[in-house]
Amino acid sequence: MRRRFSAGRWGLALGLGFLWAPILLLAAYAFSADRIPFQWGGFSLRWFEALAANDRMLEAAWLSLRVAAGAATLAVLLGGMAGWALARFGPFRGRALFGALAGAPLVLPEVVTGLSLLLLFVAGQAALEAGLGWRVERGAVTVLLAHATLGLAYAAVLVQARLATLDRSLEEAAADLGAGPFTVFRTVTLPLIAPALAAGWLLAFTLSLDDVVLASFVSGPAGTTLPMLVFSALRVGVTPEVNALGVAFLALAGLAALLGWWALRRAALLTGEGRVEAPGRGD
Repeated sequence: MRRRFSAGRWGLALGLGFLWAPILLLAAYAFSADRIPFQWGGFSLRWFEALAANDRMLEAAWLSLRVAAGAATLAVLLGGMAGWALARFGPFRGRALFGALAGAPLVLPEVVTGLSLLLLFVAGQAALEAGLGWRVERGAVTVLLAHATLGLAYAAVLVQARLATLDRSLEEAAADLGAGPFTVFRTVTLPLIAPALAAGWLLAFTLSLDDVVLASFVSGPAGTTLPMLVFSALRVGVTPEVNALGVAFLALAGLAALLGWWALRRAALLTGEGRVEAPGRGD
């Protein structure tokens, strides 16, 4: 048993090392003074200063953050309603088709999804000329809609799974005590499915912040996101500014994870789950 546990620990260490070694290597070379991205030339902060002065990259990063936040919020709203319908409406006509369409972005290649959305936006622009379509110029809005389409599927699956395992006796008890449907949802159901909604939002935000394929299809001149800018820079050579940008995002992700852990820890302490009650005198 001891030998098996040791092998498991070594396997875990190797797996984590394989995942984190490239990231830590990138972070280390971000502090190199050499212009060659992966050659050490002494400790320096020059590339962080160059990144702070790179207006184009900062604008693309700010656009990516806004698009990711908007797409994640829209994905959680629509995906939450889709997951609610699949979990609570029971068998209805077209349920299988509805579930397949809601989860289609999970299995379809992003190239297919991007091409489909591009044809949709082009068709809408063409129909506008005939007085039947809508005006959608390819840019930040179309990228937001495309990323929300992708994140919607993840949010729907998470909410449906959470509702499927939810104890409905809690909602029934609140209704028996006189609470209306909205009050039951606000005070009982919503807090219970909040972890699924938060997980769906974070997944959609991460997918949007990382996406290149969908954005390449549906973006325009005014919708260049940070991943697209970095990917296009690979054709002429990567500068150490990209390493500095990676360190900045790594620090933000670590800070967000730390705040999330602190919030969960505080919530557990406030609800009594994080402390052990002392036995009474009569026990």
